[in-house]
Amino acid sequence: MDDIVNLRNTVLPFRALVDACWREPYSAARFSRDLIAGLTVGIIAIPLAMALAIASGVPPQYGLYTSAVAGIIIAVTGGSRYSVSGPTAAFVVILYPVSQQFGLSGLLVATLLSGVFLILFGLARFGRLIEYIPLPVTLGFTSGIAITIATMQIKDFLGLTLNHTPEHYTDKVAALAIALPTLNLGDTVTGCVTLAVLVLWPRLGLRLPGHLPALLAGCAVMGIVMLAGGEVATIGTRFHYLLADGSQGNGIPPLLPQLMLPWSLPGDTFTLNLDSLQALLPAAFSMALLGAIESLLCAVVLDGMTGTRHNANGELLGQGLGNIVAPFFGGITATAAIARSAANVRAGASSPVSAIIHALLVLLALLALAPLLSWLPLSAMAALLLMVAWNMSEARKVVALLRQAPKDDIIVMLICMSLTVLFDMVIAISVGIVMASLLFMRRIARMTRLAPLPVTTPNDVLALRVTGPLFFAAAEGIFNDLSQRLNGHRLLILQWDAVPLLDAGGLDALRRFVAKLPEGCELRICNLEFQPLRTLARAGIQPIPGRLAFFADRDEALA
Repeated sequence: MDDIVNLRNTVLPFRALVDACWREPYSAARFSRDLIAGLTVGIIAIPLAMALAIASGVPPQYGLYTSAVAGIIIAVTGGSRYSVSGPTAAFVVILYPVSQQFGLSGLLVATLLSGVFLILFGLARFGRLIEYIPLPVTLGFTSGIAITIATMQIKDFLGLTLNHTPEHYTDKVAALAIALPTLNLGDTVTGCVTLAVLVLWPRLGLRLPGHLPALLAGCAVMGIVMLAGGEVATIGTRFHYLLADGSQGNGIPPLLPQLMLPWSLPGDTFTLNLDSLQALLPAAFSMALLGAIESLLCAVVLDGMTGTRHNANGELLGQGLGNIVAPFFGGITATAAIARSAANVRAGASSPVSAIIHALLVLLALLALAPLLSWLPLSAMAALLLMVAWNMSEARKVVALLRQAPKDDIIVMLICMSLTVLFDMVIAISVGIVMASLLFMRRIARMTRLAPLPVTTPNDVLALRVTGPLFFAAAEGIFNDLSQRLNGHRLLILQWDAVPLLDAGGLDALRRFVAKLPEGCELRICNLEFQPLRTLARAGIQPIPGRLAFFADRDEALA
């Protein structure tokens, strides 16, 4: 019964909403704060959602569908009361190859599968495992993703003409370099002005986010360029849609998300079968893993900003439900967005209601502003993502780590960054965690040492103190060192008061050491801590007259 209650408390959906709005009095003053925060974040989310959808290889309206549908479901069912969910920049490097290979239907099916993985993560209580991912690994792969995203925006930012976008990063860079002579001056000027406003706006100290003024400045420059006879690519010139009556429109359809089957969209050639599911599973797992990491990192950041505590497994469950439902309304992969969530807190949010209001504002923009959104220049959208990539790179933390951290951590971060850029995020995280774990074990193993005891003993008695854990990486070296010191000694006393851990590897090394003791030499172990004592008892290690003995303290062993 206790396990059932514990499971319910750790993965219960609606937990954050219940805690924030029912267990605490929800007043009109709190609603007004949530309303202001929701409107503020909505203004940020509308252009970002479209830009991220374009960067992921799908029309911009699908980013809005994601912010609206997944944003509401995750806010209601998740475990963090301040998180705002939607499409994020980190997913671009995974979603773009999937959309290019399998089309929109394949991407929606992969999103659905990632939601299933996230629910399994939540039910398995993997929420706290985020604490075991070292900082060099997270900095490495987030910086690598930022580099990749920034590189992908150069084409639209400069208005370059590319006949084909290569798959590998080095080939992309080469193709962009070759295409530089096709630079469009109108796109470039529009993008540069937008980026300049984004960079300079925070210095004004205004509470209004810089995204809207930057886009307005970009549109103004676009208008001047067009009046001068130039050309600037917009959402309306790049994307088109078909309505139910067969008519074609440019840009974004002024329609709410429609219920659909993700695997059978009109015009898509994707076929749902066992082979296609097997092909999508690796990408779906990558989406789930990245979604779990980013959403839980976001929740930890928000806890630090607000002094609250999120429910990690409940957040994974909410993220999973959002990514299962959203594809049935055209939503691509969603997770908690750190920048939007932080803006939500700074704007005064007090509950998940602010995230719901943000999603409703996105829906309202679909209906009321679709014709205007179609005039947004693509170079301005690219400028938004360049700014997102810069913020995501956490360049200050990277520089600080390069200057201050041990060499092992620097190597791990640089390898994770390189693998993310050249291959993919899952390889980078896997290799990074393995390397960080091995390097950490080496550090801990070096902490296990032998030191002489401060006592007077006869010449044929060797008394030493073992300091540090006797685990598989350290025990072999310690007992090899002891074997070399045993020459001519009939009695070896080991004080274990500073040995906090004895594992199977250490136990095996101890057994082999005792078996190889010279004839007439006895090992006495004293001052055992609880964990090593319990390990010895469970292993059935018994005293051996004349070879192995255990004592409560050092004085008894010396006697």
